[in-house]
Amino acid sequence: MGKNKEKKIQHYSSSQKILLVGEGDFSFSACLARAFRSATNMVATSLHSKDTLLTKHWSCEPHLEDLERRGCLVLHEVDVYDMDQHPTLMSMKFDVIIFNFPHAGHFSWLCERNEELIEMHKELVQAFFNSARKMLNRDGEVHVAHRDDYPYYEWKIVELSQRADLYLKEKVAFYKVDYPGYHNKRGGDIECNKTFPLKSCFTFKFSLQKNTAHMPDNDNQTSAK
Repeated sequence: MGKNKEKKIQHYSSSQKILLVGEGDFSFSACLARAFRSATNMVATSLHSKDTLLTKHWSCEPHLEDLERRGCLVLHEVDVYDMDQHPTLMSMKFDVIIFNFPHAGHFSWLCERNEELIEMHKELVQAFFNSARKMLNRDGEVHVAHRDDYPYYEWKIVELSQRADLYLKEKVAFYKVDYPGYHNKRGGDIECNKTFPLKSCFTFKFSLQKNTAHMPDNDNQTSAK
């Protein structure tokens, strides 16, 4: 009986079918798996091949081993642009799809406030929403952890979600300490295995149904304390 008891961490539980995309070193997936004592309800994915991942995020190895030991389905070379067409994922539906701190990459000639880079970020997030909405169960949610200070609020992710017929259900503060062992990695090709500052961060929860009770007037109204 005890083995089947639902286990939770923050917004997530062992009873949910969870897809994680854009994982860096898989430390967030591993954190959930440890909390659940199992990962049979999870699919964790990375954009990179396993060989590339081991080069870019060499800290991933123990997390991958832990996930596989706990029964997680780990997939590499999954692109959020067309993940709904992935041969393994295309027949699956999920209760929660998580994309933590989406980022289109780092470039030596572009800073975060550069309009060209902001447009690249927006294109990535829009493609993710377009694909993710097709993979949700009826009452499922898409979760995006995102900084909401300048220039990140210029991405206008709530507006992007609406273009994919997704609606903001709730916006809650994201604190790294709530996820023991999680290391937010930069990605890209510049200092890719290093972390980045997490200021004014939130988990934006989107659903297929409108829920005006929890919707703020805009997507940068609330701030973390």
